[in-house]
Amino acid sequence: MCHYIESVCIEKGQIQNLSFHNKRFNTTRKELFESSSFVNLEDFINAETHFERTKCRVIYDQEIIEVSYQPYKLPSINCLSLVFDNEINYQYKSTDRNRINQLFDLRNDADDILIVKNGLVTDTSFCNIALWNGMEWETPAKPLLKGTRREQLLGNFTIKERNIYLEDIYTYNRIRLFNAMIQFGEIELMINKFTLKNTIHKNA
Repeated sequence: MCHYIESVCIEKGQIQNLSFHNKRFNTTRKELFESSSFVNLEDFINAETHFERTKCRVIYDQEIIEVSYQPYKLPSINCLSLVFDNEINYQYKSTDRNRINQLFDLRNDADDILIVKNGLVTDTSFCNIALWNGMEWETPAKPLLKGTRREQLLGNFTIKERNIYLEDIYTYNRIRLFNAMIQFGEIELMINKFTLKNTIHKNA
């Protein structure tokens, strides 16, 4: 049976973006398991003892199965490999990442992948993205996963949604990677042939 995950950032003893995690967690439970009860993740997470940035991993199905904690180190990402997969689906944040891992293994000497589905740029293997068009940050309107930080950034108008086609990617000059653990602006690359290194097709 497939289980689902919330990766929650704890910093300075505080849960970050709790309302967005609660919303996705309870929406997943309702849509996949018809669970109508509201569960507050705060009741299951011990945040007070974690002062450095910590990744809290909540595994669940109808109910919470396991809660674990791990110190978090910001990854070093300097280049991405473009990979194509028109069949990939990761609408819900599940423990089954086999398809993503298969694509990640195609990255060659790049640090991560940037997945293209049906001609549209989506996500990296573990981050949502936003691209700078010279005036504003745009994020793919059809990501593989609607991350909690992405929802926060859309809500405060830091980013806006747009269908971003692969052929348009070089009209942007910068790309930012972000997720629940990585704040907006902590990982930023210039867009050029060195940072987007390869084009690899799988199930395209």
